[in-house]
Amino acid sequence: MKEQSPDYWNQRYLDSNIPWDAGAVTGPVKAIVDSLGDKNLRILVPGAGSGHEVAYLIEKGFGNVTVCEWAPAAASLLLSRVPQLPGHHVRIEDFFQLTGEFDLILEQTFFCAIPRIQRKAYAGKIHELLAPGGALRGVLFSSEFPTEGPPHGGSRKEYLQLFEPLFEVRKLEICENSIPPRRKNEFEIHFVKR
Repeated sequence: MKEQSPDYWNQRYLDSNIPWDAGAVTGPVKAIVDSLGDKNLRILVPGAGSGHEVAYLIEKGFGNVTVCEWAPAAASLLLSRVPQLPGHHVRIEDFFQLTGEFDLILEQTFFCAIPRIQRKAYAGKIHELLAPGGALRGVLFSSEFPTEGPPHGGSRKEYLQLFEPLFEVRKLEICENSIPPRRKNEFEIHFVKR
């Protein structure tokens, strides 16, 4: 599958073929970040791409932000856009091989980019990387798509089957502040590690 290759994603960034890039932090993610109180949270942003969410976190005073990105071109773009982020906080590697412990994992267009067959492994890896009581927050698509992805859509039923065994589901609701192309097609999620 094309999306299982770092070369595929790297080439997309080299070609500036990144139509999912909203050009700024999106409303739902901005609201999540604005709701966070503890500036010392250890935050992971997997598949951060251009890093609009990372830039917003840094702007808001969160100093312990780590990025996992396996496309070197995306990591370079992110570091050029967010020079305040220490280079050693950008880990160019396969998310499924990542180690560490985080208080919050911020999900924005990473889950929808991985092959469907990796979704259960994703839920398990998120659980493994989170500290006790840590949370997965962000957005997931709320419908299926008529074409083969990425991006891959999903449903409430699928997400509950994947995440409820490992997480307390505190929020799984349609976003009211999505960008126009995603309006009424995103769930805001807040899943807390059991």
